[in-house]
Amino acid sequence: MKYIVMLLGCLSVSVASTNALAQPAAPSALQVRSWAAGCANCHGTNGVAQAGHVSLAGQNADLMLKNLLDFKEGRRPATLMHQLAKGYSDAELKAIATYFAAQKN
Repeated sequence: MKYIVMLLGCLSVSVASTNALAQPAAPSALQVRSWAAGCANCHGTNGVAQAGHVSLAGQNADLMLKNLLDFKEGRRPATLMHQLAKGYSDAELKAIATYFAAQKN
């Protein structure tokens, strides 16, 4: 009986761990802003770029996500963006695109 209780305890911990891994917590607004800050060198603070660069502020989030995923997968040529995009998960790229879409241009 003692072993059955121990086995059930281990199984419940295993199931709880699996559920926690399957549903990652949404990133905080501060985390997303930190990821987006890495884009400021080329795309400007809060996504408002200087002349010669693409502004991201206020752009369509779905289109930005498609472009980021295309960079990540090598479907869109780039000098730097493909390398940067590979550093983020698809969910992180979606959060970044959503952040810039919400910024005023």
